[in-house]
Amino acid sequence: MSVEEIQNICREMPAVREDIKWGHDLVFSVGEKMFCVVGLDQSPTTASFKVADDEFEEICNWPGFKPAPYVARYKWVWIEDTNKMKKADWEKYLQQSYELVKNKLTAKIRKQLGL
Repeated sequence: MSVEEIQNICREMPAVREDIKWGHDLVFSVGEKMFCVVGLDQSPTTASFKVADDEFEEICNWPGFKPAPYVARYKWVWIEDTNKMKKADWEKYLQQSYELVKNKLTAKIRKQLGL
């Protein structure tokens, strides 16, 4: 999965903001809260995203996955190569990550964003 394909999936979601943080990470956010981070300076390309609490342990045990540095306690996983997951799975998990983060936003922020 290329960076451009990940961007296309994330850009289709309402109120998504995209920026570069820490000088080399492409970050996708909703309401100023991150839901996906792509490492741009790494080869192969890596990424992190939030998963459902009940899926965290299982996904961390998949080949090429591990708990995401710094944010694992919030149930974020890290994939060592974005090409190790099929497009359909990317679509599923990015949408899920977006929803998990969006649903934790305050009602006021969701209303401001039109969500």
